[in-house]
Amino acid sequence: MSELIKPTPEWYAVHVKSRHEAKVNERLILKGVESFLPTVERLRKWKDRKKKVQFPLFPGYLFVHTTSEADNLLSVLKVAGVVRMICTIPGRPDPIPDEQIISLQKLIENKEELDPYPYLNEGQQVRITRGALAGVEGILVKKLDKHLLVLSVDVLQQGVALKISASEVEKV
Repeated sequence: MSELIKPTPEWYAVHVKSRHEAKVNERLILKGVESFLPTVERLRKWKDRKKKVQFPLFPGYLFVHTTSEADNLLSVLKVAGVVRMICTIPGRPDPIPDEQIISLQKLIENKEELDPYPYLNEGQQVRITRGALAGVEGILVKKLDKHLLVLSVDVLQQGVALKISASEVEKV
């Protein structure tokens, strides 16, 4: 009798309705699905006041940690507000490497000032060696005498930039 090997959970990108990221995240959590919605705090100005507001780092997207079994994928797709899972091959969502999600979680937890950044394929792959973000990997980009660490999420073809000192990174 052969034992069935259960697939291990992987991270997947989920495209959601515009401005429904937080609601879908709540619904997934209520369903028992591990999800991750990276958000950043921005100062929002109105005529009469200013307030810090949470915005999705990647508008229209969040991440789920589940197995590739059809039942699990279907339970994610049935959540109100979910549009689709990101796939290269129709019906087969593309897993996101754990390292990219872990690095993204570290950046969000650290509350550094993050800015969305164009997805990069080329450039120097580096790892932060000191401080709270030690171990975070990304692409080092020099822009007008500033150094930026760009963490790319390959599946979304998007990235996020963080200002750093060049002395805090090493080549990977």
